[in-house]
Order: sequence, then structure tokens, then C-alpha cells
Amino acid sequence: MQLNHFSGMNGFKVLKLAAPPAAPLALAGPGRGRRRERLRQQRRCERLAALFLVDVLGKMEPPTSSRLNSRKRRKDGSGPNGAAELDGIPPKMSRRSFGLREPAPFSDEVEMDYSKPYVRVTYEEAMRGTPLDRPVRVYADGIFDLFHSGHARALMQAKNLFPNTYLIVGVCSDELTHNFKGFTVMNENERYDAVQHCRYVDEVVRNAPWTLTPEFLAEHRIDFVAHDDIPYSSAGSDDVYKHIKEAGMFAPTQRTEGISTSDIITRIVRDYDVYARRNLQRGYTAKELNVSFINEKKYHLQERVDKVKKRVKDVEEKSKEFVQKVEEKSIDLIQKWEEKSREFIGNFLEMFGPEGALKHMLKEGKGRMLQAISPKQSPSSSPTHDRSPSPSFRWPFSTKTPPSSPANRSRNESAVTYDISEDEED
Repeated sequence: MQLNHFSGMNGFKVLKLAAPPAAPLALAGPGRGRRRERLRQQRRCERLAALFLVDVLGKMEPPTSSRLNSRKRRKDGSGPNGAAELDGIPPKMSRRSFGLREPAPFSDEVEMDYSKPYVRVTYEEAMRGTPLDRPVRVYADGIFDLFHSGHARALMQAKNLFPNTYLIVGVCSDELTHNFKGFTVMNENERYDAVQHCRYVDEVVRNAPWTLTPEFLAEHRIDFVAHDDIPYSSAGSDDVYKHIKEAGMFAPTQRTEGISTSDIITRIVRDYDVYARRNLQRGYTAKELNVSFINEKKYHLQERVDKVKKRVKDVEEKSKEFVQKVEEKSIDLIQKWEEKSREFIGNFLEMFGPEGALKHMLKEGKGRMLQAISPKQSPSSSPTHDRSPSPSFRWPFSTKTPPSSPANRSRNESAVTYDISEDEED
């Protein structure tokens, strides 16, 4: 029985149990019982090894993919779960929670073993990987007001700087922040609590110093300081991390563009009226929002006007839809009438046109009538008799003889009959 290593999903090294091929069992013979017993022991060992693997894999934490460090936030084109278009979408993982179950502890709650000397690790040693009992201690500080995704991404990068990293995050107090940077939206306790619940943080330092001193670095046994590489001018210095960079303890991270605490505050100030009306609708009083009586009435009036505008807009949209439907139906009716009219005109021309069916019917009827009126000629071999006069037509209501041709007049001037020929009938 052998244990083979192969790389599984998300970088896990999975142990695969490979048993040697068992010898075929003989149907009879003295060694049949021993072979069965050996097969039972082999299956028992396989079950024990499987249980061991499940226990080991259950205690392992997934290593963070290296490509997550290169994520860049884009303002447009978001993917699933808020991932940007250029972000690497990780493969689907098994239904197992890898997040921490408790917030990160404060530094004064963590026991530190000061018996061992404080010896910093070099950058090369940190990149190669340190023993499990000696992680690389990385420190990152900030205000972390209105904790947002930019803060979380910066801490994620600091956590993944080295293979074995212990991330310590320092949060400045309200007094220092108000003196050196400005007023905050969240107080210091709220900011401490927000950082505590970030999954990448291992320890939180309350009331962190504005400028890092050698005593502070030695007290917390810090190996590297993580921050974006942009010079941070404050407290009368062009860059508060200048001495850290000169000591070779600075580990740069990448700043997330498009989001910051100042940007969020700018949005709120720019759309102050919208947010004031929003909170008034949610039940906050004008006193809580520091809104005057006149502004409160103005906001209520604007709210009513907006409701009326919305109703009017809805009615306009519905009327547009109705008009569009009527136009579509009218166009259909017009097309149908045009088709029917073309069909009617075609049928009329087919019946009453110059070469229509009616003319052919009239010609055929006239031919039959002439055939019925004119007598049949006698055969030439028959004996000659006096030819009887052809049928004649008398003019009604008249005793005068109708005009006749000169030949007919000379043949029989006293006749009162009139022969109908085809030309005269036409």
C-alpha cells in the first residue's frame, strides 16, 4: 500500500492511497483462508488511511492564490460576486467554510514570549518561507474610517506578501486622527471593531502611533511594514515612512483606485439633499439630522412633487404604450384593407376588364343567337325549288318599310319585309 502526492484544487496537496494489486484468489487450496485474511487487513488499512486523510484535510487552510495579489479594481464591467472584468475568477470550491469564526484579538490580549531575542528576518528569507513557529510579522496601519473594499484589498495584499505571514494592523485613535488628518465619521471603537472582523487580520493594535518608532517596532517584533508606495506627507514630514524605507523594512502594496473614505464622504456631501430626504422618510427627525424647520418642509414638499412627477411619468409611459399598440393595430388594419382592396380590384378587372370574362361570355352568347336565327343551307344535290324568302323582321309600330339597299329595293320594291344581316346587327 502506497501514498502518492498530487496537487489538488486550490493548491492543496492531496494524498492518494494506491494499494498494490492483489493476487487472484484461488477457488480452492490450502492458502485460500490466508489470502482472504490478508484482503480483509488490506481493506481495513484503506479505511483507516481514508479517515486519517479526512482529518488532516479538515485542519488545513487553503493557501491564497498568487494571482489574487494582482487584482485591480475597475469601475465598470463587474463580474460574479463583484469581481472585476480582469480579475481571475477562481474555480468552484467544495462547500466548506474557510473563514475565521472569531474576530482578531487585540495586541494587549496576546501573550508575547520575550525570552527569545528579537532577530529580524531578511527579505530573501521571508520569500523562501519561514518555519511555522516563526512567521514573518508584517505591520500595516491606518485610520480605516468607513471600512470599505479598498481597505480590505490592502490588508489582503499585506497578508499575502510572504508564504508564512502574521499580519498586525494598527488603528490610530480619534485624538491623533483629528489632530493630524481631520474629523472621522466612525469613532475609534467602531473602527477597531471593523478591522477586527477582517479575515486577513491576525492582531489589532489600538491607539497606534502616527510615526513608527524603533521602540514600537521592537515591542511588537515587526519584520516589515506594509503600505502603498505613495509618499505620505504628515506631521511635518514629507514621508512618514521614509526611515522605514531606508531601513529596508518597507513592503509596498498597491492602492485600489476608484474608492476611498474621502470619495465616499464626497458623494454624501454632493448628494446631501437626497440623503437627508432618504433619512427623513426612514423615520429620522429633523433634529437628529440637524435640518432646519424650513428645510424639513422643503424636503417634504420635494418628496410630494417627486411622487406626482413619478405618477405623471408612469401615466405618460402607459399612454405611450397604448398609442404604440393602437398604431401597430391601425397599421395592421391598413395593410389588411390594402390587401383586400387589391384583391377586389383584381377580381373586378378580371370580370369586367377589356379582356375580362364578361366580354367572352357576351361574344359567345351573340354567336349562339346568330346561329339560332340564320337558317341552315340546303345541300347542293337536292332538287331545286323556289327559294323561300328569308325570315324577315317588321318594324314595330310602323307601316313604313325600313330603308333597304339598292339591290334589295330593285329586287322587291313592294316587299314590306327587311332582312337582318350581321353587319347591320353589329
